[in-house]
Amino acid sequence: MEYLIVAVAAAFASGLTLYSGFGLGTILLPVFALFVPIELAVGATAVVHALNNVLKVSLLGRLADWSVVWRFGVPAVLAAFLGAWLLSVVTALPGGWEWTIGPLSGEITPIGLVIGLLMLGFAVLELSPRFGQLHVPARYLPIGGVLSGFFGGLSGHQGALRSAFLAATKITAKAFVGTNAVIGLAVDAVRIVVYGALVFRGRLGELAAASEGGLVVVGTLAAFAGVVIGKRFLTRVTMDGVRRLTGVMLLVIAVLLIAGLV
Repeated sequence: MEYLIVAVAAAFASGLTLYSGFGLGTILLPVFALFVPIELAVGATAVVHALNNVLKVSLLGRLADWSVVWRFGVPAVLAAFLGAWLLSVVTALPGGWEWTIGPLSGEITPIGLVIGLLMLGFAVLELSPRFGQLHVPARYLPIGGVLSGFFGGLSGHQGALRSAFLAATKITAKAFVGTNAVIGLAVDAVRIVVYGALVFRGRLGELAAASEGGLVVVGTLAAFAGVVIGKRFLTRVTMDGVRRLTGVMLLVIAVLLIAGLV
């Protein structure tokens, strides 16, 4: 059942995010978190997100506006190192707090608490009508790159912030898609390298052979299918409904993570 849920979520999110520029990682992270520990969920989401961006760059990367890529992407990549390093620090923190209330019990961990609070914050943003209309002046692109890259490295929540800043550049819709894909792939590459070295301590081969590796493969193939279908059949999508759905998903999983129930 978990393979079916991951496949449907990945294909659905990937097709929609081809034009919105965000949502795949935001939707997949809480789905993965239902089946694997949160640090593995972040890593698995990063791999699927990166491979999906490889496909998008191969199809649409030539349309990227490289002046925007440099102004936004370079700060984003540098900040992604910091965010991914911070995740490794939080993952290594000792301790946990067990609790029991009647038939319910859980263990609150530092990594679950940090990621849960981040997801809670982004859930509030996703559910806010004003956030969907947010357009930041183009002169703040480097600041946007730092913010987007940092949160991208820490938890993978990078796309919504990136799209809000890139929308202010007034580039064409096609250039927007290509630019988003190039910057997203650069951030993904950085965080995967740091995750592999610091979070998983070189154990990526073991993880790939485990059940989590199967979920990554299924999610990747489904995301590829979503890109192909989206490129062929979608033109311009309205993200209001998707944003609300994503916000509710983030809210629910965030509460479960903070409480130590997943």
